Amino acid sequence: MSTPLVQSALARAAEAVRRGPHSTPPDGQHRTRRFAMGDPQADFTRFLAILDRHGLLGPEGWLRPEVRLLSVGDHFDWGRPTEREEVARSALQLVAWMAAHPADQAVLLLGNHDLGRVGELAGFTDARFAAAQAEADGIYRGEDTDEARERDFLTRYPELPNVELAARDFGNFREVQRDWVAYLLRAGRFRVAHAGAEHLLVLHAGVTREDLRVVGLPESQWAHAPTVADALNRALDTAVAAWKEGPFSMPGLYQPGSATYGEGRGIFYHRPSLLPQDAAHRAATPRRRFDPHQLPPGLTQVVGHTRDKRTRELLAMPREGTRDGVLRYLVTDGTSLRYSLGTPPPTGPGEAVLIFTDGGMRESPLESFELLELDARAPARPLGHEHQEGQG
Repeated sequence: MSTPLVQSALARAAEAVRRGPHSTPPDGQHRTRRFAMGDPQADFTRFLAILDRHGLLGPEGWLRPEVRLLSVGDHFDWGRPTEREEVARSALQLVAWMAAHPADQAVLLLGNHDLGRVGELAGFTDARFAAAQAEADGIYRGEDTDEARERDFLTRYPELPNVELAARDFGNFREVQRDWVAYLLRAGRFRVAHAGAEHLLVLHAGVTREDLRVVGLPESQWAHAPTVADALNRALDTAVAAWKEGPFSMPGLYQPGSATYGEGRGIFYHRPSLLPQDAAHRAATPRRRFDPHQLPPGLTQVVGHTRDKRTRELLAMPREGTRDGVLRYLVTDGTSLRYSLGTPPPTGPGEAVLIFTDGGMRESPLESFELLELDARAPARPLGHEHQEGQG
């Protein structure tokens, strides 16, 4: 996976980490090629190798100047317990490398794992989290879950909704990650959403009609991606301005978990589901599941957060044909629904679309992992490919 371009990018990332939390302002340069990349929960070298395979890296270790890259969120937490230290360093390199680019070239979108650093984990030091994690490991990875031990654990760590969060979900937390996330939130670098076109919205887990009502948008504006992105980002900025200490939240849109509240809920957590047992979870917002029939019509949303296997499970579909790495889509007219691999055919104004970009970066074969080229709304072809074809 290592090439001279990847090695240059690794060096740039190491420099960015040493500088500490910072963000490079926009440079206003016109970007002719725009790409969205699903959840980068994988080793940073692998992340860079995917970019390199698509021809997006320049010789100095940065994105090529004509490229704009949107990371769809969830930059932390993956791997086995034995990999925690390595993963924690790798994830920080990724965020620092992205933040060192101009803000209008490398777009950082928030996922639930990013917000976990300032949400459920807002009050933890490294030492206290290490103690909690060691205890959580013993409970979570034991052959039988000891409910009494878990209740006692949550009494002493009431910021956490369960032992699984410390042992697995947010298992690579370090204070320095929180410093970066907090800084990038206050600097306005982390965003909720990005408008890729008039009717194309990019964000971590999608929004429904109910979520757009929370931010005060009338139905006539639901299909206009720039208006939706602006409303969601203003809600974020308002919440950040009001946030002084403790867990960060966004009223009606995002609430981190705790022992009393339960698991975190909202637009960074929720997934489309048609399972009868999820009916209660779909009833209100913030939530952990939503009815895909309630997606705003006329709007195409590019999301991460959910891989193919899990999507099929939640939509009560057969698992045959499940694949990692590839783009997928869901289309609904509010009554019927179809889900398939690939990117969607042209749709009408009464249809809502999700394009899923989470291909399981860590598990997918490197050569199979697809990026979405926003202007083509299709799997990205390596830069320079057209030129090579013309020379054939």
